[in-house]
Amino acid sequence: MSRLAEIPRSSLIWLLVAQVLVIIPHLGHLPLWIVGLWLGCAAWRIQILRMRTGYPNAWVKGGLMLGTAVGVFVSRGSLVGLDAGVVLLVAAFILKLLEMRTRRDALVVIFLGFFVVVSAYLFDDSMLAALFSLLPVTALLAALIGLQQSSVAVQPGATVRLAAGLLLQAVPVMLLLFIFFPRMGPLWSLPQPSERAVSGLAESMAPADIAELSRSSALAFRASFEGQVPSRDQLYWRALTFERFDGRRWSQSAFAQMPLTPVWAKQGEALRYSIVMQPSAQSWLFALDMAETSLENTRQMSDFRLQRGRPVERTLLYQVTSWPAVLRDPAASSDSLRRALQLPEEGDPRSRAWAAELMRQYPQPEQLVQAVLSHFNREPFGYTLRPPRLGLNSIDDFLFESRNGFCAHYAGAMTFVLRAAGIPARVVAGYQGGEYNPGGNYVQVRQFDAHAWVEYWQAGKGWVSVDPTFQVAPERIELGLEEALADEQSFLEGSPFSPLRHRQLPWLNQLRMGWDSLNHDWQRLVLGYQGAQQLELLQRWFGRVDARVLAISLVGGGGLLLGLLALWLFKPWQRERDPQQRLFRRFERLLARHAVQREPGEGARAYAERAALALPAQAQAIADFAAAFEAQRYAGGEVCPAVLRTHLTVLRRALPWRPGASRDP
Repeated sequence: MSRLAEIPRSSLIWLLVAQVLVIIPHLGHLPLWIVGLWLGCAAWRIQILRMRTGYPNAWVKGGLMLGTAVGVFVSRGSLVGLDAGVVLLVAAFILKLLEMRTRRDALVVIFLGFFVVVSAYLFDDSMLAALFSLLPVTALLAALIGLQQSSVAVQPGATVRLAAGLLLQAVPVMLLLFIFFPRMGPLWSLPQPSERAVSGLAESMAPADIAELSRSSALAFRASFEGQVPSRDQLYWRALTFERFDGRRWSQSAFAQMPLTPVWAKQGEALRYSIVMQPSAQSWLFALDMAETSLENTRQMSDFRLQRGRPVERTLLYQVTSWPAVLRDPAASSDSLRRALQLPEEGDPRSRAWAAELMRQYPQPEQLVQAVLSHFNREPFGYTLRPPRLGLNSIDDFLFESRNGFCAHYAGAMTFVLRAAGIPARVVAGYQGGEYNPGGNYVQVRQFDAHAWVEYWQAGKGWVSVDPTFQVAPERIELGLEEALADEQSFLEGSPFSPLRHRQLPWLNQLRMGWDSLNHDWQRLVLGYQGAQQLELLQRWFGRVDARVLAISLVGGGGLLLGLLALWLFKPWQRERDPQQRLFRRFERLLARHAVQREPGEGARAYAERAALALPAQAQAIADFAAAFEAQRYAGGEVCPAVLRTHLTVLRRALPWRPGASRDP
């Protein structure tokens, strides 16, 4: 193998470092055997570098490929799909290390590394992940620079400094492209990685489901208001509505999936706010009643929720306007009211009997509703994250036996009693409250803020919201879950080191709030900078123009700017068109670095002879280049730039790396 094709030692070292940095962000979703594969391949490669072993033969490489494919299939259940594809990509990035013999092979490994870095954003697009990705990119650039066999190639520190400098030089171009390049939607949709755990509300609900969800501190969304943030007891974030009950679980009705716009009219003071929603793998969005949004491919459904055309699988920013004081569907159709009265034919006889008794005592729906709420407030009901298991008649068991439960227990039981009493009602699931961050002036809502409440319908007033949980644990609504469970000490009991459990420490709480504010700005200003936000910003700068004209102008202007930048960097007018003269100019620059400048009018032979006297250790290499140049340029020999490049490479290697240093011939 020609020495020209060999991989420099410093480049190989940086490539090994880069592989570690590239793989680290994937450790959370890669099978453990990938780590063992990398350790084995890296150790083998180091032994090759130390000349203690050879490259693997075809049989070994075939066995490694087959074993990797089997490992991916066993750990992921398939060889196709996003999860399996990323594992295969990482495995190829590792295995190619053993096959790497030439610079071309090293380039393949480096470019594979860039792809693996980008694939990590499919699993984590946070600010911390983006900052960390600069490390593997810098290491990969250092390995790329090391392949060039320049004077910095044998100096790892100089190599990485040059790589960091290149990244810094790219920052202005990156900012220009980020701001001005048209934000286009994806050409295809990638599924949510299955290894990425997504917690949140589901399409059906059993009484204990929300209690289980409230053990998680995962972020659901953040909401930024224009003006003053409403009080906590007004923050009821609707997600979806449950109308069907089978005796155990509440679920959505088929009618709720139909795109029928409910009847309501805007009135009262409006609330304007923006939401940065975390991936949920579901199609519904979060908003306060009654909500309207300009987000594309999104509409309001018949049960007042906002529904997107496709699941939220990436961080999503959207603007919302809500009118809390509106009348909601005051003249509902008989079909919708009939669905809001559905109950199983049998079961929970004591609850049905109690509902009949309430009907006799309180003929007006509003009076009956208040009677149920007063019953929860007056009787010894308890609020707990550790509800007892319920039997076959779950409503009866809760209302008359255990009397301890979470919000879903109270909402489900009240809805059942109202329906049994002839009042249309349904369960609403979503989130309630949220923690205010004064540094960023927004509300952060987490999974433990999940909540369920009740809507009942009354002629002339439409759908009215009530919260039976407030009658049992008002501190849950006014202060939050932690205060509501202070006596039970069950708040995030499975996460003893969560900073949310130590909010009484001012310094720790301030640090947590500051970090969360930074992440909020990252998601809102960077990840949320999509087509609508870009158009709004550019129209603010350049005036209101047609979006298509603006996009064409930006693309054309950006292309012109990049073209001018390329001309300034490469200066093609300064390049020597004659390949022989161009190589001789390189010969001059190489000797000039070692204090042998060519005099004006000095011929090639005279210059070479003077250089040979000044650099006796490299005299033969200098003479060989000069002789080849004269033979091609003046003696009528065959023009062959490759021969001159070979002599020039030999001379470059013969010269010391630093001017003034010595090197044995």
